[in-house]
Amino acid sequence: MSTAGDACPSVATGGIAVARPQSRPGRLRPARLRPVAAFTGTALAFVAVALAVGAPSPLFVLYQQEWGFPSWLLTVAFAIYAVTLLITLLVAGSLSDHIGRRPVLIGALALQAAAMLMFLFSKDIGAIIAARSVQGVATGAAMSTFTAALVELAPERQKKLGATIGSTAPVGGIALGAFFTGLAVQFAAQPTTLVFVTLALLFVAGIVVVAASPETVAPRSGALRSLTPRLFIPRAARGEFVAALPLFVATWMLAGLFIGLSPSILHGVFHLDSGILNGAIVAVPPAVGAVAGLLLTRAPARTTTVWSMAAIMVGVALAAVGIAGGILAVLFAGAVVAGAGFGAGFSAMLRIIAPLAPNDQRAELFAGVFLVSYLAYGIPALAAGELIGAIGLLPTALGYTAAIAAAAAIAMVVQIVRLARSAAPAEPVTSGR
Repeated sequence: MSTAGDACPSVATGGIAVARPQSRPGRLRPARLRPVAAFTGTALAFVAVALAVGAPSPLFVLYQQEWGFPSWLLTVAFAIYAVTLLITLLVAGSLSDHIGRRPVLIGALALQAAAMLMFLFSKDIGAIIAARSVQGVATGAAMSTFTAALVELAPERQKKLGATIGSTAPVGGIALGAFFTGLAVQFAAQPTTLVFVTLALLFVAGIVVVAASPETVAPRSGALRSLTPRLFIPRAARGEFVAALPLFVATWMLAGLFIGLSPSILHGVFHLDSGILNGAIVAVPPAVGAVAGLLLTRAPARTTTVWSMAAIMVGVALAAVGIAGGILAVLFAGAVVAGAGFGAGFSAMLRIIAPLAPNDQRAELFAGVFLVSYLAYGIPALAAGELIGAIGLLPTALGYTAAIAAAAAIAMVVQIVRLARSAAPAEPVTSGR
């Protein structure tokens, strides 16, 4: 059986083994874009996917006011995206390791465009939930594949840049999507038309870019078998993956708090219905996180994970004070501090894990990472939606922040232990004589 390594000679740069795209009849087609252009265009297409994730959040409150559905359905509309994304990651997370990156990405982007049109023509909350479900499938198919493709397409002397952008593009895109939608709600006469038509056109442009980019993985057998739902982590990455679980939980629970609940908090606690504020509160943590992840690319990854968890604990404590005291400025300050921890921590962890998988298993590794991340993103938010009806919005929000802080504390301890072990001198080997 041919492997990706047989068809594509690998180069090891920056600790990450990456297949060098080549033209071979029947295997890898020649690209029409130069490598730097392909890398940049693919990164922008990934940002567009994340834009679409954040874009509907400021609109959900408007839908509720217009259509009059209960708050728990708003949470379902948020959480169904995570559920369908998780199922898709389990089923198709490693498909691109077998059939190539381009076919999966083109199909996922086409499905994203279809979801945007479903949003555009929605007339009730049921149609929104259906559109969000399709979007979850499309994002699940794209997430691990885009991340792997960026690592492989990155300039050969900057392979860590691919992992960094792969971790910050979703975060930064969510921020931009939420903020631009907030502006559209505030100032545009038809915000839904502007938002979803623009996103659909971005996905069409993304399809063109991906189709013209180099393929980095040669087709190999086992594509149908790879669709069997499973979670597989390459052996070399398993220790780090297990150690990273509390960090993934803390960072993506934080994302769920601000993306899923913050518009409801602004409405229910602060009695504010501003489109700009709704977009801003959703956008601030991922925007700061994206900047922090990029700025700290050269910082020691393990040390960064420790300090990022401390930042999350401080940030959610500030957010809790702001929510409990009705002080909007303190809530935003907490969002800034916690967001920096989110982006820096998640990015640093991917820099640690990415080199531990070969090309033909990298998408599967990232599928595992995003599977855990989106479980932490979706399930607590869905549970929060149920608790709001039972105990109220304020106790639910404060309990959510406490759970995030607990997860971050556990993650910090685990990373401190691993940092200490890596710094400890090796024990001398004795001959036993």
